[in-house]
Amino acid sequence: MSDQTILVTGAAGFIGFHVARRLLAEGRAVVGLDSLNAYYDPALKQARLDILLSQPGFTFERIDLADRASIAALFARHRFSRVIHLAAQAGVRYSIDHPHAYADANLEGFVNVLEGCRHHGCGHLIYASSSSVYGANTKLPFSVADRADHPVSLYAATKRANELMAHSYSHLYRIPATGLRFFTVYGPWYRPDMAIFLFTKAIMAGAPIKLFNHGKMQRDFTYIDDVSRGILRLIDHVPGNAEVGGAPARIYNIGNNRPEDLMHVVAVLEKALGRKATKEMLPMQPGDVLATYADIDDLTRDIDFRPQTSIEDGIGEFVAWYRDHYKV
Repeated sequence: MSDQTILVTGAAGFIGFHVARRLLAEGRAVVGLDSLNAYYDPALKQARLDILLSQPGFTFERIDLADRASIAALFARHRFSRVIHLAAQAGVRYSIDHPHAYADANLEGFVNVLEGCRHHGCGHLIYASSSSVYGANTKLPFSVADRADHPVSLYAATKRANELMAHSYSHLYRIPATGLRFFTVYGPWYRPDMAIFLFTKAIMAGAPIKLFNHGKMQRDFTYIDDVSRGILRLIDHVPGNAEVGGAPARIYNIGNNRPEDLMHVVAVLEKALGRKATKEMLPMQPGDVLATYADIDDLTRDIDFRPQTSIEDGIGEFVAWYRDHYKV
């Protein structure tokens, strides 16, 4: 008999926190897993976690994904009917200097989650992929039907590997699996290593902001509430065997379906903060891509996913949270 409790890995992370909070608000029981590592400020992770711990129905497990025995024991204890796997070693540029962190969390850790699902009857695994899997692709918008075999960073390569690993487990063991290629998710409780957060911090401090490729970049910025709402709709939208290759496995883009020019985003941020940015124009960085743009037609068709938040409203919400959280 499987447990109706939902496992959310990376629960103290940005997306995991929002998803867990939304599940708890719906009255679902959630086990949150996180290692609370120091890739970015652990105090921010702890602040998110404290909010979740104050909610009825939430329990927390501090486990490293690569700890095979502990992950196996967790799955054996709960026999989760649904698993939302959002924990990973994130960051494109960090992967250039710290490759083993990605092998441990994103490859070994993912196998441990797949094995837990395999041996303990998981009815649906939803896992995080990334728009970075499109790599050197130039056809826009990015479609899940496009080939994704030219990654330009190790991070992207591990995310594409996750999709292939999930498909193989789905094929062999009939585990329903849904992969989500996230497109630049942002909003309150954001990760401090991401552009909008970095820009905000710098502008408030009067420091220059770094604009790579001289600011000539586009990103499909997706507001966190739109993303978390979409994930909750997918929980009971279980893939059937008619999917690609006869396995109950699907991959979706989850984006805003509207790329924004980076310079426009900076202008919106300046307006929200009431301050001008000092801009430092720099060349393109290794591992970066010029533009991201999500084709979300299949997600709209299957769960009526329609992003509702403009970049102006989303940045306004982020700035309000930033001012409140950091008392600036």
